[in-house]
Amino acid sequence: MVVGDMIALIGGFIVAFIIRSQSSVAVANPMPVFDYITIMLALLPIWVLIFALLGLYHPNLYERRFAEIGKLFVGSFIGMLCLITWDYMSLQHVFPAKLVPVYGFLAAFVLLVIVRSAERMLRIALFNVGYGLTRVLVIGNTTIAREIIDSVYDSKHSGYELVGVIGYRKILPPGIPQYPSLHAYQEVSESQGEIHGIIQTELYADEGRNTDILTFAQENHISYRFVPGNTEVFVGNIDVELFRSSIPVIHVRHTPLFGWGRIVKRLTDITLGSLVLIITSPLIAIIALIQLFGRSGSVFFTQTRLTRFGTKFKVYKFRSQYQEYDGTTPEQAFAMMGKPELAKEYRENGDSLESDPRITPLGRFLRSTSLDELPQLFNVLKGDISFVGPRALIPEELAEYGKKHTILSVKSGLTGLAVISGRRDIPYEERRKLDVYYVQNWSFWLDMVILLKTIRLVISRVGAK
Repeated sequence: MVVGDMIALIGGFIVAFIIRSQSSVAVANPMPVFDYITIMLALLPIWVLIFALLGLYHPNLYERRFAEIGKLFVGSFIGMLCLITWDYMSLQHVFPAKLVPVYGFLAAFVLLVIVRSAERMLRIALFNVGYGLTRVLVIGNTTIAREIIDSVYDSKHSGYELVGVIGYRKILPPGIPQYPSLHAYQEVSESQGEIHGIIQTELYADEGRNTDILTFAQENHISYRFVPGNTEVFVGNIDVELFRSSIPVIHVRHTPLFGWGRIVKRLTDITLGSLVLIITSPLIAIIALIQLFGRSGSVFFTQTRLTRFGTKFKVYKFRSQYQEYDGTTPEQAFAMMGKPELAKEYRENGDSLESDPRITPLGRFLRSTSLDELPQLFNVLKGDISFVGPRALIPEELAEYGKKHTILSVKSGLTGLAVISGRRDIPYEERRKLDVYYVQNWSFWLDMVILLKTIRLVISRVGAK
C-alpha cells in the first residue's frame, strides 16, 4: 500500500506539471521536469508519514471504505499544505507555478482512490487462488465459535482458511476437520500444516488448559486471539490500565463519545445547526404560515421524548397529524376513531400505514419530504439532541427494550444509523440494534458519513413515510 500510494502521489503531481505546462499562461518559476520529480521524490516520505499518522496503513481501515476515502482526502490536503510551506521556506522553488500544488492535490487524491481500489481487487484475486490466506484454528463450544466458523468459511471473501475446529460438537460446513480433544492442537499442526492463528472462544474451568493453548501459540509463533463469552461487554470503548498502579484491568466504557469527542460533537451541532437554520428559515416561515391558516390545528407538534441519561425533553416538529390525536399512542388513536384493527396492521408494517387516517394532507407531504423535522433544529441548538444519534423515542416505546440504557448513553439525534439503513423499512428491533451499535462505535467520521447519507436519502425521499 505504501508503494501504491507513492506511485499515485508522484503520478498526481506529474499530471499537475503537465497540465500547467500545457497552459498558454507562462509559468512563474520554469524548471526542468527531472528537477521537479527529484524534489517530489525527496519530499514524498513526509507525505507517507502523514498517511501513517492518520491510520491509513492500519488493518482495521480495510473494511471501512468510506472512512478510508475521507482520510485519503484529508491526508492529501495536509500533504499539499506541507509542500506549500516547504516551498515558501526553501531557497529553491518546489513548484513551477502557484496552481501546480492544487492540481497535484486533486489529481493525487483521484489516483490514490483508484490505486487503492485496484489493490483491493488484486487482494481478492489472490484469495481466489489461495494465495495470502491466513490459516486459523478455532477452539471452543460456544455459539460465537459457530459465528466465527461461518464468517471465515468462504476464504475467497474473508481471506481466512479454516484448518480445523476443536471442541465444537455441532454440524460443521463440509470439508472442515473437527477434533474433539481440547489438546489436539499439536495434531492439527502435524496433519494440516502451518497454522497462522488460533481463535479461542471460551475460557475453561481448568486453568491449565488455557495456559497450554497460549503456550502452544507462543512456542510456535502463532497469533493468539481470545473472544470473550460476553461479547456485549467488549463492543464499547476499551482501555487497558493499571489499577492502583499494579493490577492490570480492562476499562470498558459504554461509548467512546466522551471527553474531547463530546466537545467536538457539540461544537459541530452548534455550527451546523446555526448554518442550516439560517438557510432553511424562509422555508420554515412559509410552512408555518400555511399551517397557521390551515385547519389542522396548531403549527407545531410537541411531544415528550428521551435523550441522554433518560432526560425528558419536548421535541418540536411541524404538525403532520390531526390535533385530536396528540399525546396518544397509535393503539389509542385508532381506537378513538373506531378502527382498532389498524393498530395491528401499523405495527406489523414497521410502524407505518399506506394511508394513515391520523395524518393530514399537508402532513403527508411534510413527512414524505422530511420537512416536518425542520423545527428539531431548535432542539439541536438548545442541546436537547444532536444532529446524529439514536432516534429520540417516547418513554413508552423504549420501556420494553432491554438495552435502553446503552442507547441513552448519548444524546438522541435528528438523524442516525437506523435512518440511513432503511428508516422505517426495517423492523423496530433492528433499528434499535443499529442505535446500540452507533453508541458503542461512535466516531466523528461515522457522524460525517451518516450526515452525508442522510442528505442523499432526503433528496431521494427513500424510506420517508
